[in-house]
Amino acid sequence: MSNFTIDIEKQLSKLGKDIQQFVEKIAPADAAHGHFSPDCDITESDSAFSVFMDLPGMKKKQITIELKDRVMTVSGERELYLEDGEKRKKAERKFGSFSRSFAIPQYADESSVKATFSNGVLQISLIKTGQDEEDSSKSIPIS
Repeated sequence: MSNFTIDIEKQLSKLGKDIQQFVEKIAPADAAHGHFSPDCDITESDSAFSVFMDLPGMKKKQITIELKDRVMTVSGERELYLEDGEKRKKAERKFGSFSRSFAIPQYADESSVKATFSNGVLQISLIKTGQDEEDSSKSIPIS
């Protein structure tokens, strides 16, 4: 993958986050329904991609990972638990449903997706096929 493509992906991701933060400031999510967007990191090594997503207080059964048309979507719902008669006096922790989607690069093996969940951190890994988009190009002679 070229540095230009990587830079474009980073800029688009940042733009998406900036737009989301702007919209949340103007029209905050309804506290009765709740909504949050878990933080995540994406790493790349010579052999694999990994997504790390912070989901504190959640259980595996509350998380769904779907893969369709080279887009991986992680969704779930973190519930707010209050005892009878309890009311929230201060609300800083986010709760409710979430959904995050990630484009899978062409040179990642979709069938190799593996997910683990430990200590509130979801890790999703994909193995690279070793064929970068640049490697699969070919020169066309002009006659």
